[in-house]
Amino acid sequence: MGRETAATYDEAVVKAMTLRTQLVLLQVVIVLVIVVTVGLSAMWMQERQIREASQDRMIAVAQSVAQLPSVIEAFDDPDPSAVIQPIAELIRESSDVAYVVVSDADGIRFSHPNPSLIGERVSTDPDAVRSGEIYTGTQTGTLGESWRVKVPVFGPDDTVMGQVSVGILESELRADFLGEMTGFSIALGAATVIGVVAATFTARMVRRRIYGLEPEEIRGMLETREATLHGIREGLIAFDEEGRVSLCNDAAARLLGLDSPSGVVGTAVDELLEQDLAALVDQVRHDGGEAPQRLVLSGERVLVARAAPVRVDGRFVGAVVILMDRTELDHALQQLAGAQSLAEGLRAQQHEFANTLHTLGGLIELGETDAAMRVIERSGDGGAITRLDAHPLDRHGGIRDIELAALLLAKRARARERGVALTISDDSLLPAGAGDDADLVTVVGNLLDNAIDAAGRGGRVQLRVVGSPDGLEIVVDDDGPGVPEGADVFALGYSTKDGAMQRGYGLTLVSRIVERLGGRVGVETSPAGGARFVVRLPSPVGPGAGAERAVLS
Repeated sequence: MGRETAATYDEAVVKAMTLRTQLVLLQVVIVLVIVVTVGLSAMWMQERQIREASQDRMIAVAQSVAQLPSVIEAFDDPDPSAVIQPIAELIRESSDVAYVVVSDADGIRFSHPNPSLIGERVSTDPDAVRSGEIYTGTQTGTLGESWRVKVPVFGPDDTVMGQVSVGILESELRADFLGEMTGFSIALGAATVIGVVAATFTARMVRRRIYGLEPEEIRGMLETREATLHGIREGLIAFDEEGRVSLCNDAAARLLGLDSPSGVVGTAVDELLEQDLAALVDQVRHDGGEAPQRLVLSGERVLVARAAPVRVDGRFVGAVVILMDRTELDHALQQLAGAQSLAEGLRAQQHEFANTLHTLGGLIELGETDAAMRVIERSGDGGAITRLDAHPLDRHGGIRDIELAALLLAKRARARERGVALTISDDSLLPAGAGDDADLVTVVGNLLDNAIDAAGRGGRVQLRVVGSPDGLEIVVDDDGPGVPEGADVFALGYSTKDGAMQRGYGLTLVSRIVERLGGRVGVETSPAGGARFVVRLPSPVGPGAGAERAVLS
């Protein structure tokens, strides 16, 4: 329980400190660990170097004394110290060592810095005499603790006659070491101060880069951002200053047909978006202002796109694009318009049939039976919409798909308002369920809109739709100006109409839908003088389908 309480207390203390304080403390600890580690390593290496240098110097001095002929010959004199002492003291002073002691095989001194000790036995074992080899080590003698070297003195017959002991006091070695370390310690202290100052500056710079936010605030903002980005239905895609994707949410990936939102981060705008949407982003990047809302195409989706610059502290850092899907809304509006047109057509027929009945009643009352028969024959088709019997294919053909029939009623009404005569060819035949109603309505609707606009007031447009087990053919003719030679009418953004800012999408959408369905679409010169658009789809349909459905004939 005590450990848990201590851990909780430590965690609370850490959370209570600001990010800047935590960064400074962490970097100071790192600097101190590095400085201490480097300092201790350097001190150990320096101490080793001092000892090794001293050892090499002592060995050289000891060997030079042990090999002097005068020293070797003096061993046989009645008073060896008379010759050896002056030589040893001269070498000691010139080589800066603590002592040079020459002794015989029994350890009797022939030289010593303290002359009163000459003739006495050495205070330590004569190691070189015993082993016949150089000895190195720390021992305590008459002058104190010293780092010493003992070298054997060989006689003419290679027998060990004695030894030469050369040493440096440990106190002197420590003094040399501390003298070397004074400057080094100053350097380490300066490095520590510089490291602490740099740590403080780094913490300040990091805090400035994250706009003074604390870790808890950053985590909260990140969680809120993730929940917001992946929770909204609108697509959001952000670009940096260089036009590369920095952020993409799930809705944007779905609307743009991307595999993964994270997989496109870093992709250039021209490699990711289609021409009109990429142009919208480039406009914001170059002008630095918000781009007006506009319709764009992404595959077969009609999107409403709005782009705006992103500024931080007044500095342009990128652009953000918000995408809203209008495909489903347009489809629902088309279905509603078709249903409304169908209802209006039925009401118009009701009035027409009522007027016809009133006329027939008047003619019969007047006894004009022949005229009444002519009125009946003239009204035999039943207006624009008729009901077929159980075998509709035994009679003339017709558009039996209810959604397409409703669309054509709406387009016929629009054509009348524009002063255009819209007709359906006599051999048109489309049983119900001939294909995907949404795709069919989109293709036919866009082709008719294009033809009605091209024909203009007083013009004529004809539609031919023939469905068979082998496929589906849609032909739209108009008597307008036609298509300029070499023009790619299916290219995105192509339009010959006035105010083409939001135009040039209909035929592109038709082309993409037909391509997805595995069909073909083309444009040629119409016998009526304008353009003829021909769509061939490989969707087979079954004969006899759609009995008792509404027919536009």
